[in-house]
Amino acid sequence: MTLMSIVLCLWAIFSLTSVAFSADALNAYSIWPENWARPMFEEFEKETGIHVNFLRFSSGEALARVIAEKSNPRVDVLFGGPVETHIAGIKEGIFEPYKSPAFGVLPPRFRDPEGYWVGIADDPLVFMSNKKFLKENSLKPPTSWDDLLHSAYKGMIQIADARTSGTAVTRIYSIIEVFGRDENKAFDYMKKLRKNVQVYTKSGGGGTIPVGLGQAGAGIFFIVDALKTRQEGYDVVVSFPKEGIGTSVEAIALIKGAKNPSLAKKLIDWSSSPAMQTLYAKYKINFVPARSEVKIEPSLAEILKGAKIFPIDEAWAGQNRKRIVDRWVNEVLP
Repeated sequence: MTLMSIVLCLWAIFSLTSVAFSADALNAYSIWPENWARPMFEEFEKETGIHVNFLRFSSGEALARVIAEKSNPRVDVLFGGPVETHIAGIKEGIFEPYKSPAFGVLPPRFRDPEGYWVGIADDPLVFMSNKKFLKENSLKPPTSWDDLLHSAYKGMIQIADARTSGTAVTRIYSIIEVFGRDENKAFDYMKKLRKNVQVYTKSGGGGTIPVGLGQAGAGIFFIVDALKTRQEGYDVVVSFPKEGIGTSVEAIALIKGAKNPSLAKKLIDWSSSPAMQTLYAKYKINFVPARSEVKIEPSLAEILKGAKIFPIDEAWAGQNRKRIVDRWVNEVLP
């Protein structure tokens, strides 16, 4: 490890532990990438004077850390990430129920009945393809799950690893739903798709740049990652399968035994209110707001028009998360 790496690691640990002594700061693990989480936390600080110290991890890593730290929590909040991650956490006893003011306003799928988590956004999955790759192989953008099995995609698809990524878990649940919850048929499809997979990435958005550069031909990502790639100037196209594709609620939850619970509750209140969700458009973060009174950014609404998108059954997904991921590791990953 280089000296600079050591310094950065020590800084991260110090920033996360020392702030517990400050009355106007709280700690969080963010599943949202830093370039989305940081502006939200900075806006929160402007409005409330409360600083948020955070470290970013993919959903699987964040969940594992909170479980490992259960007896002595290092953070107060788990911020963002597909809700099945939070539901899996409920089974592990890592969250404290808290019903924010949004609880009585949000539709049922955006809130846990007991208040263990609350939704802050919706995030559909999409197919994203490199336009040059499509042209060179005389292909149209994929509009069916079967299209991804085409021989032209052999070794040219990048998708996320279910051991670390919530994007991957939502993708697996989407495929299971498309096959009418016939898990054997769904896993047979994923085994066929495996032949075309170039690499399983650690994070959900890890394959977006390789697809953008043409190092991979296509991938399956959350729309917020796919559209960010397009906004950055990469020549990619977003499409949806005619059979349908899943969308997952992004959530926030209070950690059981949090050192700064009152401050954490204020962040939960703010995140689940229009105050934060109106900022998605300002910062070009292409989440669908959980609050119905917040309008979807027009260009995002246009992309979603006509797409067959279904919500993942969050309760079933959370309860079966470990079993499904283990099966994917054992049957598909090899």
